[in-house]
Amino acid sequence: MEALLLLIALAAVFGVVVYPAMRRRKLRQDGARGLAQAVDPTAGYGFVPADELDVRLPGPDRELVEALEEAQRTQDWQPVAHLLAFTGDEYELRWQRVQSLAGAAAMELARSREHGAAAGADTGTGGVSFSKEPGAGVPDARWLREWRARQPRDHGGAQVYAQFLVFQALAESDPDSRRIILEEARNVARDAAKLAPADPTPQLTELTLARHLGYREADFESLWGTVRRLAPDHMGAHLAALPYWSARGTGSKEQADAFARAAAAQAPEGSLLAALPLFAAYGHLPEVNMVRGLYQSEEIGKAIEAAEYAVDQVEDDHPVRPHVLHLLVWFLVRAERYGEAMEALAAVDGHVGAVPWVDEGDPAAAYTAYRALAVAGWEAAGGARTPH
Repeated sequence: MEALLLLIALAAVFGVVVYPAMRRRKLRQDGARGLAQAVDPTAGYGFVPADELDVRLPGPDRELVEALEEAQRTQDWQPVAHLLAFTGDEYELRWQRVQSLAGAAAMELARSREHGAAAGADTGTGGVSFSKEPGAGVPDARWLREWRARQPRDHGGAQVYAQFLVFQALAESDPDSRRIILEEARNVARDAAKLAPADPTPQLTELTLARHLGYREADFESLWGTVRRLAPDHMGAHLAALPYWSARGTGSKEQADAFARAAAAQAPEGSLLAALPLFAAYGHLPEVNMVRGLYQSEEIGKAIEAAEYAVDQVEDDHPVRPHVLHLLVWFLVRAERYGEAMEALAAVDGHVGAVPWVDEGDPAAAYTAYRALAVAGWEAAGGARTPH
């Protein structure tokens, strides 16, 4: 789902600023969040306190954080270039890291422009800085531009730049400008594909572009065929393709469900693809749902169980596994399956940069509210406070 892609980049990796006062206000206004104050889920369970939750990533990636922080601090592209080079053909991990680096650059540039506009408003210069001091401005993603300029044959730099352009386009309000940037992103992605023909990462970027550029179904199927040939069981690829078939894309709930079910049915052992129907279900929930039984329905129940099976089949360090676990927590709490929710929380607690938490605007507040509900439900059913 597309929110997942934007999450990895724009709402997570390079840092979401969480204001404690804003969080407290939201908790008071929302009944579920109010419960998070009444029940301290950190007591007796070993959960990470709310103000220490890492909102940058769905799960740990120390190497990425270190390389990105170094690049942003020094504006030197080489740390992140080395990171991608050493990532090699770990294509699930590579996809996530490309998304993250591109999103970091997009946010860095946006902040730089906001800073320039604010400075211009204060000085009457229209945001133009005349200072020649190296530290006069804020970081502006120069590291990505220099990486692309100095190493045009580096497929890693081309992959990150193509995805960066996607995020730039999606932030553009003018339809004509947006389309121009999207088409440029497609050109760069296709250049990246030529530089490393065995790497599916550029095609994953184009899967996202397909929805926004209105690809015909035949053209999308051709692109999807290439992805399937290169990486048939790539969970990130399926998450990137799912929005095209959804009601918010060119398809419908029925088409998205069919796509997800077919992928799950063909999933080999050790794959996360069995969890795809849960993402399809999340993407088509009604805007306002007052029906308690929806989350205890047969359809949702089967999707939950398939996702639980999937996370048990992969290694704990699978790069997409935390995304599935976070979504499981959300569904399990709503389905009042608190014991299973506690197990998922134990596996994923500490990082909250994931759907569905980012859809709430304040990932840490949303996550801690559901964590509190899980604890309350667990204890009401007689569960013991055993640290995980």
